[in-house]
Amino acid sequence: MEIKSYFFDTYALYELIQGNPNYADYQKVNIITTRLNLMELHYGLLRVYGQEKAEEFFNLFREFCIEINDEIVKEANELKLKLKKRRLSYIDCIGYIVSNRLGIKFLTGDKEFSDLENVEFVK
Repeated sequence: MEIKSYFFDTYALYELIQGNPNYADYQKVNIITTRLNLMELHYGLLRVYGQEKAEEFFNLFREFCIEINDEIVKEANELKLKLKKRRLSYIDCIGYIVSNRLGIKFLTGDKEFSDLENVEFVK
């Protein structure tokens, strides 16, 4: 049986760490994210839990990061402009583009993405 892959945005990573039961099924999938998502996660954990926990999870998820290229950045900016009324973050736009390019679901609890194609919306 093939293990599914998902692009985890920062929201999804945080909920996984928090033990949100709605994310329990996503503990057994291939995680894909970017270093930018880890930057957001590290900051949030640093602010709430301190240096030790922030470092622990940054290091844990680092192996799941993929590189982003110039074309992804440009395409993410086009998405952000197209959906400018939604107030999407640059980092989330990058993640969404990466997920589409890889042909995997964008896992998030961000309501701004809930009605877009290729999104697995979980609160």
